[in-house]
Amino acid sequence: MANPSRQAVNFAAPRGFATAFKADCKETFFPDDPFHEMKHEKPLNKLKKTIQYFIPLFEWLPNYNLRLFRYDLLAGITITSLAIPQGISYAKLANIPPIYGLYSSFIPPFVYAIFGSSKHLAVGTVAACSLLLSETVGAKASPQDDPTLYLHLIFTATFFTGIFQTALGFLRLGILVDFLSHSTITGFMGGTAIIICLQQLKGIFGLVHFTTHTDVVSVLGAVFRRRNEWRWESAVVGIIFLAFLQFTRYLRQKRPKLFWVSAIAPMVVVVVGCLFAFFAHAEKHGIQIVGELKKGLNPPSIQYLNFDPQYLPVTVRAGLITGLIAMAEGIAIGRSFAIMKSEQTDGNKEMIAFGFMNIIGSFTSCYLTTGPFSKTAVNFNAGCRTAMSNVVMGFCMMLTLLFLAPLFRYTPLVALSAIIMSAMLGLINYDEMIHLFKVDKFDFVICMAAFLGVSFISMDVGLMLSVGLALLRALLYVARPAACKLGKIPNSSLYRDAEQYPGSTPIQGALVLQLGSPIYFANSTYIRERVLRYIKEEQGVSDSKTDIIEHLLLDLSGVSSIDMTGIETFLELRRILDSKGIKLSIVNPRIEVLEKMTLAKFTDAIGKESFYLSIEDAVQNCRFSLHSSKTTMEESLNDQNVV
Repeated sequence: MANPSRQAVNFAAPRGFATAFKADCKETFFPDDPFHEMKHEKPLNKLKKTIQYFIPLFEWLPNYNLRLFRYDLLAGITITSLAIPQGISYAKLANIPPIYGLYSSFIPPFVYAIFGSSKHLAVGTVAACSLLLSETVGAKASPQDDPTLYLHLIFTATFFTGIFQTALGFLRLGILVDFLSHSTITGFMGGTAIIICLQQLKGIFGLVHFTTHTDVVSVLGAVFRRRNEWRWESAVVGIIFLAFLQFTRYLRQKRPKLFWVSAIAPMVVVVVGCLFAFFAHAEKHGIQIVGELKKGLNPPSIQYLNFDPQYLPVTVRAGLITGLIAMAEGIAIGRSFAIMKSEQTDGNKEMIAFGFMNIIGSFTSCYLTTGPFSKTAVNFNAGCRTAMSNVVMGFCMMLTLLFLAPLFRYTPLVALSAIIMSAMLGLINYDEMIHLFKVDKFDFVICMAAFLGVSFISMDVGLMLSVGLALLRALLYVARPAACKLGKIPNSSLYRDAEQYPGSTPIQGALVLQLGSPIYFANSTYIRERVLRYIKEEQGVSDSKTDIIEHLLLDLSGVSSIDMTGIETFLELRRILDSKGIKLSIVNPRIEVLEKMTLAKFTDAIGKESFYLSIEDAVQNCRFSLHSSKTTMEESLNDQNVV
């Protein structure tokens, strides 16, 4: 006899395949439900909002005014002063002519201003991807022996990066970026910073010959094997520049309002370096300079894209790896600064914007661009209000290319090395690594796998090691899901983890277990064994026959889905429990789980009366059942005594 006060579980007819599939796809690919607000709009307004959604420029530009432009103008000029030295420096890091670093800060900012969703992100080249491109493409074509082929392969890799990023954006596959965990990015950026800093020893010491490998051992070995090439003049100049840059960084940390000092410091180093090299004839003293920089805007490069099957694997590989890293870095940085202003950025829009930047960039003599942290931080601190700051930077870079580019030909390479080293030292986040060690040892191991792998093996191997460990951890969570025994909190109707709340009271004659993850083929056996072990442990606690478990209540509130193997496991578990005289009951299954149980006839097998809306309902029914069986047993014994 059932408890009359029990609330009924809704056994609605299972949804059709199309309806369920549509709901799953929407939750997977459109979790933000971007078109929800357009449902009740008129067709014209719906078209307008759709265009604004896909092209964010049309969302903010109609409301743009002179007051906002004043802030964006200042921010755009400020980030240009950083973009020029960084563009030249990172192009040298990628082993391509420095002018292409300036080209890469001209076209992409305009593209991002049209399609990007972040107000604060400033786009440009980044050190990690520059080095990774150099390492990957350089293994197939030497930048020294065949610089033309090498440059064309860089453009081709950038094109594939753009195709990859755009495809992920349109397919709403931003979920892939989530596989690059915070621990992985921290370790990867730290390891990359180490090897980039060490590689700059070539410029600091004025070395002519150097290794093509990027690992710590090879780089340090090359530095000390070439001691005969060391130039003390270059080292002195480099140390002076590096000390100045680090001082400005220290000043910015102590007095945040003086951020502009640190922002213009790289430009100051370049200008002073050019003047020093020109008047002191630095080349005669072993201090190398950048060399000729041609005046003029970006020449077309679409005709240089190389799809030769001989080089296709390396360009595709370089494009995919650098594209994923650039995407993760740019999206993470954009979100970080948006949070500070209580705003949001759309990861899928960002991927499309990055993709278009790199596709169009590969056609116009640009190499890979994304949203670098240093430039974005300067843009944010300079008070930018919209993506118009990128447009301002683009126009400033256009003027630079048209009139000022040749003036930078005297830039000493040691000055560029000092700029890169100073920027990279800020990417080694020691505090975060220590924090990971204190909070989560496995996260620390994932971080160290990236850090040490990048430092001592290679960038792609280090990244794969870290991602592999992160995926292994995720698989362990799936294969060994959380389960706990629940007890009742005294003087309440709450049921909580008995281990976490030792004062909770067990339910006489019943065992309440909570499962907290999807039930799949990978974890179903473990769940069955864990449930049986809970029963064995519970029955072994007390020798009293009155405490024997007669009911097992499984709370499935946290189980989001179940497959056929999981249902078969429940059927097998029920058979085992029946042999032990224990009744199985299910509490609060979600709609996806209940639908599959209904279609698999599991609900018919154990009876719909075994499903409960809440733990309290199930416990009350168990007590009612136990009381009824106890009364029946006592009456039977009394009848036997009378006879």
